[in-house]
Amino acid sequence: QVQLVESGGGLVQAGGSLRLSCVASGSIFSINVMGWYRQAPGKQRELVARIIRSGSTNYADSVKGRFTISRDNAKNTVYLQMNRLKPEDTAVYYCNSNVVETIRGTYDYWGQGTQVTVSS
Repeated sequence: QVQLVESGGGLVQAGGSLRLSCVASGSIFSINVMGWYRQAPGKQRELVARIIRSGSTNYADSVKGRFTISRDNAKNTVYLQMNRLKPEDTAVYYCNSNVVETIRGTYDYWGQGTQVTVSS
């Protein structure tokens, strides 16, 4: 089994910055893709950004140029640096990882979510 623990959410004024972190722990052999998704009230969960093991990234159009995803493979950690935040970025942010476990195979895991609130 694998656990994902997010941190770094909070309340910030529009134009401000936050940095989210997500640490994966457990029976990990390697992690293929690590990503961040978000879900605002009344809306579907959407991809924000993801990064593969080699470092290649892709972003939602709404966050390009403002958010940066990165990862530390040695620490099984993914980060999301969020700059120039807007009220429409308000959501619960979830970490997702595609994990190759040491015994069981490859599975997707989700974190518990961290709230990001941007005030206008």
